Amino acid sequence: MDPATIEALGKAGGAAALGLAAVGSSIGAGLAGSSAIGAWKKCYAQSKAAPFILITFIGAPLSQTIYGMILMGWMVDVAKSPAAAQNWATMLIGGICGGLGISVSAWFQGYAGAAGADALAETGQGFGNYLMTLGVIETVALFVLVFIRSSFMS
Repeated sequence: MDPATIEALGKAGGAAALGLAAVGSSIGAGLAGSSAIGAWKKCYAQSKAAPFILITFIGAPLSQTIYGMILMGWMVDVAKSPAAAQNWATMLIGGICGGLGISVSAWFQGYAGAAGADALAETGQGFGNYLMTLGVIETVALFVLVFIRSSFMS
């Protein structure tokens, strides 16, 4: 295979990592956002103050897009190196698998954020606990980022 094709395939893995991570972030933010809107509606219907802090649950899945971008940057750097000739398939598959792992983390963070938004709006309590739950789910994305990088980009 010619060097330009090899580099392009390696970079495609990076694009897949970013694109898939962004899909998960979008889904997660949409899930949490829908729940937060419903929670705010309940507050307004009960003439209660609508807690602005629910925006935290909506925004939490967005960081996974940043992880996808970081992984993409690393992969683009490797794709330009002589080592890419032997690693292009690993980079392509690693980008897809890494992007999926990061994406699912964001997706399920959205589910947890949705539950947290509903619970916080109803009770006004537990924000720290709900945030810690999101942090545990976020850790999965960080593990994927680090392990994918260390597996073929050392």
